[in-house]
Amino acid sequence: MDAKKTALVALAQAERGDWEAAHQVVQAHEGSAACDWVHAHLHRWEGDAGNAAYWYRRAGQPVARGDLAAERAAIRAALET
Repeated sequence: MDAKKTALVALAQAERGDWEAAHQVVQAHEGSAACDWVHAHLHRWEGDAGNAAYWYRRAGQPVARGDLAAERAAIRAALET
């Protein structure tokens, strides 16, 4: 499975509220910008801003702020293109 599809699987798990399952997927695919972006989102959701910032940098993305659901939708839209 390619990295974007893998990241979308993790994102779907996050959308269902399964942080652990989503985190396991992205941890297994560190180094993929798409998975690192979802990884950042997960740590933001968890409330670990420092760890989230690290993963946003790895993903080449700005640190997100605001609504988590809106961020998930933006990530999904970007990865589905």
